[in-house]
Amino acid sequence: MHSVDFTAESSSNGVVERDFTVGKVTGVLWSPASGSDRAPLVLMGHGGGTHKKWPGMVGRAHRLVTGCGFHVATIDAPGHGGRPRTAHDEQEIAALYQARAAGEPEGPIVVRYNAHLAECAVPEWQATLDALQELPEIGAEGPVGYFGLNMGTAIGVPLTATEPRITAAVLGVFWHESLAETAQQITIPIEFVLQWDDEHIPRQSALALFDAFASKEKALHTNAGKHKEVPRFEADSAVRFFARHLGRAVASPA
Repeated sequence: MHSVDFTAESSSNGVVERDFTVGKVTGVLWSPASGSDRAPLVLMGHGGGTHKKWPGMVGRAHRLVTGCGFHVATIDAPGHGGRPRTAHDEQEIAALYQARAAGEPEGPIVVRYNAHLAECAVPEWQATLDALQELPEIGAEGPVGYFGLNMGTAIGVPLTATEPRITAAVLGVFWHESLAETAQQITIPIEFVLQWDDEHIPRQSALALFDAFASKEKALHTNAGKHKEVPRFEADSAVRFFARHLGRAVASPA
């Protein structure tokens, strides 16, 4: 089993940021600067075409650390960030750009490509979780959450269905094709984000994915706006959601 190899460290605004590798997978762990007390862990999946330190990811991580004292970890998905692209990656990305240039639907390509990435990423996430839980400040017994939209949902749904250590998840902004059957296996609390005016994902498709989850506790957050216009307040909502389900009080804004 691979261990966490920390490669860089910095701190700002009460948050320690540590770059790491687990085998060939590149990641980052954000933790409270106040000490090494054990705290819940939230795994975050980034969107397609971005990476582990995309500004939105850093902002969400800082809010979870400063708001609840959580540890937050993310890894680069295959072919993203610090990881090389394969010939298959290049082929699918070229097909996506061709469809976009021709004004054709991008959904079928994104769904197909993301399903392939999920097959590779789920075991990587599990190996990363194994390694992170060896750290004394996280431990093997603490609760674990998952937060991922867009491609983060394409990977997060099969990961959550497979991984019993994840006990709460924030997901959304994705098609139901290829995910609905797997979502039916998920019973943990879910918060689901949907953009009402999404120009890529048909409203009924997103609603069908939400409906597929077998969770007794699930909340649908519907916001006006296009695909990339998820409001910033959804990050604050996620903090409150994880605080309830992972066992931490939310700190008042300074």
